[in-house]
Amino acid sequence: MCFARGIPLIGVNHVEGHIHAVMLEAARDGAPVELPTLALVVSGGHTHLFAVEGESRYRLIGRTRDDAAGEAFDKVAKLLGFGYPGGPVVDQLAAYGRSDAVRFTAPKMKGNTLDFSFSGLKTAVLRWTEARDLSQEIAARRALLAAHPRPMVEQWLAVTPGPTLDLLASFQHTVVDELLKRVLRAAGEMDARSVIISGGVACNSGLREAAQHMGAGVPVRFPSAALSTDNAVMIAAAAFPKLRRGDFLELSALAYANLPLA
Repeated sequence: MCFARGIPLIGVNHVEGHIHAVMLEAARDGAPVELPTLALVVSGGHTHLFAVEGESRYRLIGRTRDDAAGEAFDKVAKLLGFGYPGGPVVDQLAAYGRSDAVRFTAPKMKGNTLDFSFSGLKTAVLRWTEARDLSQEIAARRALLAAHPRPMVEQWLAVTPGPTLDLLASFQHTVVDELLKRVLRAAGEMDARSVIISGGVACNSGLREAAQHMGAGVPVRFPSAALSTDNAVMIAAAAFPKLRRGDFLELSALAYANLPLA
């Protein structure tokens, strides 16, 4: 397309787009994000913490060592018969359960204390289901999903008993707590003047509510729901500073799926 139209080719890191989604909307609203900012990019494929110290100046300070947070949500939902992707369903139903009903053990990792791990939590949910006979309710949810591709909350509640709702609420509470504990610690260590939380999981109502009360002492910014999941606007927003600087690629450049943002 660039060759045919005679326009420059700009390379954009997908993760950088999630950060710029927040910056774009903040600037539009007349309250630009103050730097340095701590950015948590959390989605089905990413759980990364970045210190954003200036335009296109990023320092990776924490990341998941296994499953991304959104991936854990989706796998737990699929395991329990809520379909895939199921993160939004877990978020909706968690409001009907008790978040302290099921106790999960926090992961213990050596090395960087700002890293994340969610595979153990996912396994704990599996063990919880194996200890109980959930075959009938899981079959009922799968039948509901087959008959109604997008069930209403009331329909999900009709086939989801209280103990499973408690499990979902406890699972979501634990994921949110693991995310925000590291955000709070990292923001303090880098003396951040603001916090950005972006990516698909930024739509999670439990995360949004808890983030506003975590006591970071600085503004916590989320993108609108439309710009939380992957979209073209965030890529354009991340490309604009590169266009302004004349930071272009040769037309022979190749796509690089594991391009680091640093």
